[in-house]
Amino acid sequence: MPRYEYRCRTCGSTFELSRPMAESSAPADCPAGHDDTVKLLSAVAVGGTSAAPAAGGGGGGGGCCGGGCCG
Repeated sequence: MPRYEYRCRTCGSTFELSRPMAESSAPADCPAGHDDTVKLLSAVAVGGTSAAPAAGGGGGGGGCCGGGCCG
């Protein structure tokens, strides 16, 4: 089950809740009992290898504009 991070606008604390995706936008109460909370956007950490090429990888093409702007 996904975990979502919330911040309480009343006391400023942040907290996490595990809930189904279907309930991700449902209101969440602060552990201190406040109900003025907002869901935070979280960066997702994914394990594994990177699909991006190494810097200066040669091989032509790609880059910022097809390789033409890279010296």
